[in-house]
Order: sequence, then C-alpha cells, then structure tokens
Amino acid sequence: MSAKVVYSFSVSLDGYVNSPDGSLDWIDMDEQIHGWFNERSRETAADVYGRRMYETMTPYWPNALGDPDTTPVEREFAQIWNALPHIVFSRTLDKAEWADRLLRGNIVDELPGLMSEFDGQLDVGGATIAAPLIERNLIDEYRLVVHPVVIGGGTPYFPAGVRLDLHLIETRRFDNGAVLLAYEPRR
Repeated sequence: MSAKVVYSFSVSLDGYVNSPDGSLDWIDMDEQIHGWFNERSRETAADVYGRRMYETMTPYWPNALGDPDTTPVEREFAQIWNALPHIVFSRTLDKAEWADRLLRGNIVDELPGLMSEFDGQLDVGGATIAAPLIERNLIDEYRLVVHPVVIGGGTPYFPAGVRLDLHLIETRRFDNGAVLLAYEPRR
C-alpha cells in the first residue's frame, strides 16, 4: 500500500485559506462546490488534520445528521466524513474525541508510516499542517478551489519562500464563479 497525499482547500483569489481574523465567511460553499468536495471525500482513505482544522470540523460534522437544518448535500458529507478515519497532529490538544488518532510528532516523520498504512488518498486539511509537506515536495496533488474574492491577508495556501514546478491536471468552473485548479508536482 502507498497512499497519495492530497492537499485540497478553498482559496481566495489572492491565495489565502482564511481571512486575517481566521474567518472562512468569504467562502461561497454552494451546493455544487459542496458536492464536488463530497466526491473528493469519497476518494479519501483518511483525513489528516492539524489542530485548527480539526477544531473547525468537529463542532458540526460529528452531529450533523441529527440537525434538522442540515441540507441534503451536507447530510451526504456528514455520512462520508463520519465514516473516515481522522488523524490529528497537535502538541497542544489533550484529547481529540472525534479523531481515530492524536499524534504529537512531526508530520514529515510520520508521513511514510501513514502512507504505507492507507491505500488511496490521505487528505491533508489545513495550511499549517501542509506547509512542511509542501516545503519538502511531499504533496502528490494540489486542489485549489479559487473563489472570486480578495481578502487581503490571512493564512496563505502555499508557505512563503517555496518554489514548486507544477503541472495542471484538471480545471473546472463552478456556477458561482469559483474555479478548481488541480496540479501535480513535476518531480
């Protein structure tokens, strides 16, 4: 077994995954884009999160199926998400109730073991946890859903000072004006 490492995220036109205050309220996560993320989640063998992404996901998704306001596309995602293993990297969390594993080590050191354990995709969730993998060219596919909004700052999708030579493998335009850009590194 050897998993493929994928980094997918919604990104502002100026390259940020969240606003300067950490907000994601600029993302237009309509049904079509949510459906695209659902399809990608079906291809995932395990989610690999840093603390912040874990804390973003867990207030809602573990209990979304019991929420009467959950839309059909959200319900579908909740079913997929709840069935996946979640691996969380954090040195500050004491416990991660909704994670299958809480790891305190370095993701670069732990990645080979995770890749041999899972068959399929390891979906890396979060710019901070992805940064050391990007710096060492360990991401196999980048998927940016670029939203037509400039937010002027925040956490960048790509860490500063990194050069990557990428090959475009897929594009898609969503009805709300967002665009998928998927790339593989040239190695």
